[in-house]
Amino acid sequence: MNKIFIIILTVFLVMPAFAGGYNVHRPEDLPVDEMHEDKRILFILDFSNSMSEYLEGRRKVDLMVDTMKSILTNLSPDISVGLRVYGHRMGLTPFEACRASTLVSPVSTANGINIRNSLLDIKPRGMTPITYSLKQAVKHDFLGFSGKKHIILLTDGGENCDESPCSYVLELIKTRKDIMIDVIAFNINDEDDLDQLECTSLVTSGKFYNAKTAAQLAKSLNSSVNSVKKVEAKIIENP
Repeated sequence: MNKIFIIILTVFLVMPAFAGGYNVHRPEDLPVDEMHEDKRILFILDFSNSMSEYLEGRRKVDLMVDTMKSILTNLSPDISVGLRVYGHRMGLTPFEACRASTLVSPVSTANGINIRNSLLDIKPRGMTPITYSLKQAVKHDFLGFSGKKHIILLTDGGENCDESPCSYVLELIKTRKDIMIDVIAFNINDEDDLDQLECTSLVTSGKFYNAKTAAQLAKSLNSSVNSVKKVEAKIIENP
């Protein structure tokens, strides 16, 4: 991704305009709205083939699953939570592999044990269809829910299915103000991948975490689950 464009995104809280004639506004005082409703969280977790690689003597997927099990055990039963995974199957063609995204546990209250159990049977196998997973989540996974929706996306690599999560969310926020995406980049070194993922979070008023170790992964997931956003960005078209 163009580095200048990413710099603009990174400081969009104070810059007056995006390319394409759109301004970003962060009002200091927002009216009381759905931000005070019960929290709804959808985890989107990476089960692509690279999650089989080792970090600190253990597979990255095992570090992720163990951390998730700990978090879900301590999660309040009042919080509605669900799980979508991607990269968990190969597919006969690249097209099928880039559609490997499944809602394995719909968003609901007291759902931690169901998510924990489902994580035990999923194996890392395929590609990294991040943008497709976000599209499916926004379109399908929160149906019937009003108010703010919080997506926590965890990945150990960038999009590799010829799409751009950054471009997708730039379009999304023109019509959807209820989606916030936190992104946890786990053991990623590629600067272009990191730029894309940071854009995906910042544009939606989410948080970006760059976790290089297992300890940082646990800290990032805990921070994301416990975070409360007080302001949101909105983009309006210039006259």
